Amino acid sequence: MEKIEKSRFQWVGPNAEESEGIARPSITFWRDSMGRLMKNKVAVVCGIIIILLILLSIFAPIFSPFEGREQHLMHGNAPMFTRCDQTGHMHLFGTDTLGRDIFTRLWEGGRVSMFIAFAAVFCNLIIGVLYGGISGYFGGAVDNIMMRIVEIINGIPYLIIVILLMMILPPGVITIVVAYATTGWTGMARLVRGQIISLKEQEFVVAAKALGAGVPRLILRHLLPNSLSVVIVNLTLSIPNAIFTEAFLSYIGLGVQVPLSSWGMLAQAGSAAMRTYPSQLIVPAVCICLTMFSFNLLGDGLRDAFDPRLRR
Repeated sequence: MEKIEKSRFQWVGPNAEESEGIARPSITFWRDSMGRLMKNKVAVVCGIIIILLILLSIFAPIFSPFEGREQHLMHGNAPMFTRCDQTGHMHLFGTDTLGRDIFTRLWEGGRVSMFIAFAAVFCNLIIGVLYGGISGYFGGAVDNIMMRIVEIINGIPYLIIVILLMMILPPGVITIVVAYATTGWTGMARLVRGQIISLKEQEFVVAAKALGAGVPRLILRHLLPNSLSVVIVNLTLSIPNAIFTEAFLSYIGLGVQVPLSSWGMLAQAGSAAMRTYPSQLIVPAVCICLTMFSFNLLGDGLRDAFDPRLRR
């Protein structure tokens, strides 16, 4: 075998351009997450549907030619796409037993249902994040006591709390929000507690302590922002649960009271005429199912987008 002499080789040294080049463009976590979310077509479509439902709930009753509480007994139980003789406008979804326009009442009810859901979930967010953050940061006896309180609250059925509050407070929107916020924050608190426990020993937290950061600053500026992605996903999945709870309570008569309307109340009224006028039940039921379905799929898309293990 021929021996290769050293003189045939030449030392070229390191390539400075290749060694200092960036193989992947530097982007922030939120920008990368939103980019992956936009690639999820199902989540994008569900987000568009949710935005349309919210916009219709806000503006449809304003621009509707009919009043949601206006009764026309002579035009009761009109089928879909029936033109009103008095005004000449069309009842897109027909009228109910009292002659009220279902289209207008549907979006007025959507406004009430959305308000209850977002208000209740916002209360759960504030209480759960602060409670779970304090419990997870301090740990020890404080964590044990606070978590035992959470277990006690979880042991009380939600419906019993609602019935007791209905006996004390006047039934209505505020009572539903208070009842849901009384017990709904425990899941958020447990989730945030687990995230804080896993983050509080990280290097950036130790560095912040060494620089003299206090407990409120550590929790509010360092720990909670790094748990925000998990909180957003849980928040998105909690909204359909709140909407379904409001619809269930209104359906059994413990929710929104007359003259207000909600999707649950419209479904309860439509169930009485289901055999003869099924559209009065189908329309609010479709809105409830579509809203819950869209929020759940959007929550799944957000969970996949915020998962750093899926980053390529």
